[in-house]
Amino acid sequence: MKDAFKAVFWGFFGVRKRDEYEADTKRLTPQVVIAAGLICAAAFVLLLFGIVKLVTR
Repeated sequence: MKDAFKAVFWGFFGVRKRDEYEADTKRLTPQVVIAAGLICAAAFVLLLFGIVKLVTR
């Protein structure tokens, strides 16, 4: 699961080496990557929401 979060994190930035991408496609299942992506996206939205709440107080 840690590798899936790492892959999703670098994917958010659009920075991936070809070797790492190919290794991830062999090692990770789509279900794990999708779950990690949804969790990271939710965390990102909550972080933005928190920042907006702090700024608008």
